[in-house]
Amino acid sequence: MTSNDQNEAPDIETLTAHYQELNKRKIESERDLVNAEKNLDELKQQALSDYGTDNLDELKEKLEQIKTENERKRAEYHQTLGKIETELANIETEHQATDTP
Repeated sequence: MTSNDQNEAPDIETLTAHYQELNKRKIESERDLVNAEKNLDELKQQALSDYGTDNLDELKEKLEQIKTENERKRAEYHQTLGKIETELANIETEHQATDTP
């Protein structure tokens, strides 16, 4: 409101312009809310489909279980690779021993 005197009421054009701007922001906010709710519903459906729940606490628990399982599998994989490497080294040593006259 661009009045020089703070006690003076703005003219109708200024008030109308201000109302229109506020109404525009309200419409945009309502549209954004509808889109956000639609997106949330889609994500909930996806969570139900993929994980059997859309409960946030249950999803967090499932995520922790997945992380724990992935860490266990990674450790097993690392251990298996170590065994393979050791076996290959043994085979190479045996092969070199048989090649030497």
